[in-house]
Amino acid sequence: MPRGNADIIRLNGAEKHFGAVRALAGVDFHVGPGECVGLVGHNGAGKSTLMHMVAGTLTPDSGQIGVHGDTEDNYSVSRAQQLGIRCVFQELSLCPNLSVAENTRINHASLRGFGWRRKASDLIAAKLDEIFPGHSISASDIVADLSIGRRQMVEVARAFTVTQDRLDLVILDEPTSSLDAHTAGQLLAFVRRFVAGGKSCILISHVLGEVLRNADRIVVMRDGKVVVAAAASAFDRDRLVTAMGGAEARQKIAAEIAAAKPGASPLRVRARPAAQKDGTDLVACAGEIIGLAGLAGHGQTDLLLAIFAAASRAKAGIEVTAPVALVAGDRQSDGIFPQWSIAENIGIRSLARLRNGLLISPQREAELAAFWQKKIGIRTPDMNNNIFSLSGGNQQKALFARALGSDAGIVLMDDPMRGVDIGTKLEVYDLVREEAARGRTFLWYTTETEELDNCDHIYVFKNGRIVANLRRDELTEEKIIQSSFGDAA
Repeated sequence: MPRGNADIIRLNGAEKHFGAVRALAGVDFHVGPGECVGLVGHNGAGKSTLMHMVAGTLTPDSGQIGVHGDTEDNYSVSRAQQLGIRCVFQELSLCPNLSVAENTRINHASLRGFGWRRKASDLIAAKLDEIFPGHSISASDIVADLSIGRRQMVEVARAFTVTQDRLDLVILDEPTSSLDAHTAGQLLAFVRRFVAGGKSCILISHVLGEVLRNADRIVVMRDGKVVVAAAASAFDRDRLVTAMGGAEARQKIAAEIAAAKPGASPLRVRARPAAQKDGTDLVACAGEIIGLAGLAGHGQTDLLLAIFAAASRAKAGIEVTAPVALVAGDRQSDGIFPQWSIAENIGIRSLARLRNGLLISPQREAELAAFWQKKIGIRTPDMNNNIFSLSGGNQQKALFARALGSDAGIVLMDDPMRGVDIGTKLEVYDLVREEAARGRTFLWYTTETEELDNCDHIYVFKNGRIVANLRRDELTEEKIIQSSFGDAA
């Protein structure tokens, strides 16, 4: 039985090895009742391994796990659920062929017998309404038909639903990574209400402002260890970045790239969204970084995919004058080849260059992979390892290496920095600007307003249309929000 104000979860001396890799090195970690704990660190710092232990999906090689003051010797997912601990992992776990209601049933054994489908539908609909007012998701929707943002909303809402099992702690691993600013704000406001009601959360986010604004206490991990743990009020962004041991905090980069590019640059892309009726086109020239902004699901990804398709076959309203590569944001569904090695995943977009006669040259493939491993900093002992051996952030680096290592003069980026740590983000930003200076064109859809500071020009979307056309010196978060929620149809 739970003991008074005992910690909901406590790990003492937790260690975990995967072969020669030490993922956790004697970690002490705890969460008390009525507490939001922010967990930060670069990709590969050990955060996900630690959370898998808290959720019961991984067993420590050594160390102890205690829940509600009692030591757990046979801790598991089902035991965690029984004890009131849930987890929303970064890689979503919904079954794509089932409906939203059917996915809710998976988490609740008590939803059985006659009428279970209606009960599951009512349960998830009520929670979606509570967390995400105006969400427009139906319990009968098939998950595969939902955008990644809406799937993330369902996964989050499902974790907070309650039937016969208690609910004391929810782990949120990059919960806003697929959400636009408005929807992310709804979720974080709900988290604050949840914690104020005496429940607890672990918030893992690479958006450091989210952690600083919403956590009561912050734990920083590096190289499988907890290096700092203190009240959130003891941190600001610079101290947090320094504690993580990554790139130092930087000033806004707008001034750094403000100098105009000399001369007229050749056109790379001219594209008109299908819903556009006023003749407005998105225009991108060689060497430009073009931002696509606005609420998620309002046509940004659709236009990128239309441009991608137009590179191989003519498409009305779209002109493309150079080879195209795509960096997908939903890497599990649209990015990686799960049965292939890291090197093979990088080389797939460069097969013509890797051929030796009719076959792919293993040597050329290895050289390409080694070059980009060094240039973009992919952390692995062997590029022939399976792509799933990498952390999420390093998987995303491999997708960037695939695009940038190809002959593509146009790189389409579909919110690719979701769930990527701040150090990696800054490295990629530098790389994108470097490649743009060499004449590459980038079309960059992002749900993080801060990332738009890297762009030369920003188009704001609403209801499948371009509703605002902003130069970098005109860019403010207020203008983006005003355009996103304005009266434009």
